[in-house]
Amino acid sequence: MDHQDTILKELQELKSILSIVIGTSDRVGEDRFSTEALNEAGKLFKKMSIERGDWVDEDDLPKYLGPCPYNGGSFIRKEFAFSGWVKKGHQYRYSKKDLGALGAELKLHDIDLKRYQEFLDDKAAFDRKTARDSFKSTQIKPYNFPKGVRNITTTEIPKPDPEVVRQDLAQLRQAFKDGKYEAYVNIYKGTHAMLKHIYVFQKYLEPGLKRRCQKWCEDFNYANHALELITGKKEKFVVADPKAIEL
Repeated sequence: MDHQDTILKELQELKSILSIVIGTSDRVGEDRFSTEALNEAGKLFKKMSIERGDWVDEDDLPKYLGPCPYNGGSFIRKEFAFSGWVKKGHQYRYSKKDLGALGAELKLHDIDLKRYQEFLDDKAAFDRKTARDSFKSTQIKPYNFPKGVRNITTTEIPKPDPEVVRQDLAQLRQAFKDGKYEAYVNIYKGTHAMLKHIYVFQKYLEPGLKRRCQKWCEDFNYANHALELITGKKEKFVVADPKAIEL
């Protein structure tokens, strides 16, 4: 199809859309702009936009958003309430213009989408683990109650002095600096530590470094969670590299 044929086809489609919006000659007033007519016109306009290349498949998302997690379209629809999409059969297509706007904001806020999902997954797993541990400590199971057994109770242990936990966090911060862990550990929002992707070169790392970094992350997250349970808030660890603390 040459350029003139393409223009003619698009004009015909625009004429069809316009005729739907205007309505038929036997309708008057507001009836000429019925919801059904406007919806049908919208569908035709989106169809024409797709054919013009204004919409892209999910495989093209990294071109506009940078590294994307698996099923990145679903991720941006859920986490960012991204609405610039249409569904054709079982396939989603995304607006180039809206992807460009989202990509610019991701860059402005220094967000790597793939890493962001990993952070959410890691934090959710940690929260589930602490919730399970808490549930196990309070779960009551049905038993055949022995006759005459009573007055066998205990009380909760006293909560640790928050200063003890803060001292532990201070020691962890010092160990972080002494070990130069900032090269191998991310601390998101100043309160949740994660090991960076070091498996590619782990064969060439100092022996035991990965294990020490992983243990440091676990100890830091544990101590901050304990402090939150005691005082109601966590303590932020501000690292010199802003990319290590901000999402």
